[in-house]
Amino acid sequence: MDNLTKRRARIPALATSLLGSLTLLCSASLYANQQWPDLPVGFKSGVGVQVDNKLYVGLGSAGKGFYMLDLDNVSQGWREQATFTGPSRSGATATVVDNNIYIFGGSGKQSVNDAAPVLFDTVYRYDIKSNEWSQVETQTPVGLLGAASYSPDGKQVLFFGGYNKGYFDQYLSDINATDKKTQPKKWQKIVDDYMGMKPLDYKWNQNVLSYSPQTGRWDDLGASPFIPNCGSAIVTKGPMATLISGEIKPGLRTAEVKQFQFGAEQPWVSLHDLPQPTGQGVQEGVAGAYAGESNGAMIVAGGANFHGAKGAFEQGNMFAHNGFGKAFNRETYVLSNGLWSQSTSLPHGLAYGASFTTDKGVLVIGGEDQQREARKEVYLLSWDGKSVQVTN
Repeated sequence: MDNLTKRRARIPALATSLLGSLTLLCSASLYANQQWPDLPVGFKSGVGVQVDNKLYVGLGSAGKGFYMLDLDNVSQGWREQATFTGPSRSGATATVVDNNIYIFGGSGKQSVNDAAPVLFDTVYRYDIKSNEWSQVETQTPVGLLGAASYSPDGKQVLFFGGYNKGYFDQYLSDINATDKKTQPKKWQKIVDDYMGMKPLDYKWNQNVLSYSPQTGRWDDLGASPFIPNCGSAIVTKGPMATLISGEIKPGLRTAEVKQFQFGAEQPWVSLHDLPQPTGQGVQEGVAGAYAGESNGAMIVAGGANFHGAKGAFEQGNMFAHNGFGKAFNRETYVLSNGLWSQSTSLPHGLAYGASFTTDKGVLVIGGEDQQREARKEVYLLSWDGKSVQVTN
């Protein structure tokens, strides 16, 4: 073999070696730049609660798993906590009061052998100090699937929204008892009848409810002046809660943003709607979005909707999302000085995860992507005064 042939023979091997080295360098660089540890499991449609500098997420696609990240010791990653002792559930809401995390509602099967899921009216408590779960001797007065909650004073929990338990339980029972293949017309009629109702006909919870763990008492603080909705993102600061978007009926969202001030004579204030996203003719509104604050600005990111549903609804089609695929969005919006603007997009469309306000910005935890997969990644969204910076 002459020297030229030998040199040519060495080129593929050299290229392979260089490619391998480059891959290792890229992997090392990505790892070095990753500041936030991934969850050990995919996470969507669960609960998220912040207790000082500790973040807790779990349930939903995590089953009965419950995990904690200490922001003062991020290098330790997510640590698994005691396993949830109630039936697995999705769409529950959670709030902390006096070093206890309370889990309300959600949807799931009471027993794995049940034919259909139900809306749970049970309440569970997680004792942070003892790392133990227990069921609370109370029942929610309404269905709280998709509700938003917070504690305005560290003593009670307030709730906004929530599916009607009777209506939704009946729908789940009927649809699960009907075989789509052998009874297609009957199955479709069940879907059309339920999805074709007007927003107020679903009788979702329109009142602000209060629960006091110390007394076990439930109170009604009055009706919201807005159409009841579920799946809203919520940002809280002391006694104030900002509720962003959400759905006003299955498949149809609202772009409304409103604030509730606990204890105020006139507690409700309407803010500007979410803006129309670039390249789209209308703001559909989003459910399951992420939200929090960074450097004095409010950031809203991601969320799911059906592009075209709003137009269909305005044309009188109550089954507004029929025929439209579910979209998982990448847009981020910033509320600064009272005005909304669109900013840097997420790496991919996400919804139904958890989000937290931290000293460094808004942490976006897990969520569901366009392929309907539960994600493990954690992103930090920070506002620098001009745009949202997204880091992993």
